[in-house]
Amino acid sequence: MKSFIDHLVITAPDLESGCDYVFQQLGVRPQPGGEHERMGTHNRLLKLSDTLYLEVIAVNPQSLPVGRPRWFELDNISDNVKPKLVTWVVRTTDIQAAAKESPVSLGNIEPMNRGDLNWFITIPEDGVMLMDGMMPTLIQWQTASHPASRLLDNNCSLITLEIFHPQSILLSNFLKAISFSGNVIIKSAETFKIVAHIQTAKGVCLLT
Repeated sequence: MKSFIDHLVITAPDLESGCDYVFQQLGVRPQPGGEHERMGTHNRLLKLSDTLYLEVIAVNPQSLPVGRPRWFELDNISDNVKPKLVTWVVRTTDIQAAAKESPVSLGNIEPMNRGDLNWFITIPEDGVMLMDGMMPTLIQWQTASHPASRLLDNNCSLITLEIFHPQSILLSNFLKAISFSGNVIIKSAETFKIVAHIQTAKGVCLLT
């Protein structure tokens, strides 16, 4: 089993405000992604490498009722909430084995799709992000190539992801158990925070 950082997640009241936030911070706009019919959400994406991207995700106002809590706590976002980086997603070669190593239940492992893309992903039944979003969601793609390789290159790349949380040791041990590899630094702190250091055409920028 091997695991790597797959993508960063920015939640927003709507896609336009989320993309405006990314443009203000990084100087580039995410490109169209697609719809997640089972979750009633849609996204836009920004390439950070051939196997890593930034996702802006919001409730799709055109979706039908989904009859379940949406992922990433999107049901709790009101129109006046500002877009922000809330969590991260780890790609693994064996999602079943990786989920068993988690010190907290990651929820169900569910099949999901967007267009011609298919994957398995962990989703808590109540839609709440674990450890305040600092515990990553797990994903295992069912595609020949990573979807980030399809995206346009905007001269952006992730330098480092910093995770601050009171239970930093718990999180660090979990990442070791799933053979995680990547530029992620886990730090102990009284409060939680996630900070992405991203190289852009205008220099190093921060998302937090």
